[in-house]
Amino acid sequence: MRVMAGERFSEVIRMTPEDVVAFAKAAHDFNPLHHDVGLAARSRYRKLIASGTQMAARLMALSATHYSQEYDTVGLDFSIRFHKAIYADETVTLEWEVTRVTQTSAQTGDVVEMKGRVVNEKGELAVAATGRLLVTDKS
Repeated sequence: MRVMAGERFSEVIRMTPEDVVAFAKAAHDFNPLHHDVGLAARSRYRKLIASGTQMAARLMALSATHYSQEYDTVGLDFSIRFHKAIYADETVTLEWEVTRVTQTSAQTGDVVEMKGRVVNEKGELAVAATGRLLVTDKS
């Protein structure tokens, strides 16, 4: 097996309003909570929040980046659940833990099952995720 159950990896990122606005626009997410400072200030959030698409993308990208350094890897499926808003001016921690590794039937690679999360700077769970990747030796 290439990957072992129990493996963990993470990344700490500082969200900025500029990054949140740019990502929302690039993703064609025109919810004003992601780019209209005035409207967001009058909302229940009181300031800009990151798009759920941004957090999902960052989590998936972290897994791909981590494993592609040593292996060929592709995502098979991901499930994301949002618990708390992530503000455009906070530091968050993205984490993955490998929960199971299964060799493919053709013995050409491993299916890596993971659970992930994003924790805000108060230590609160903001996003929970599960994911599966196919990891193989580099071609």
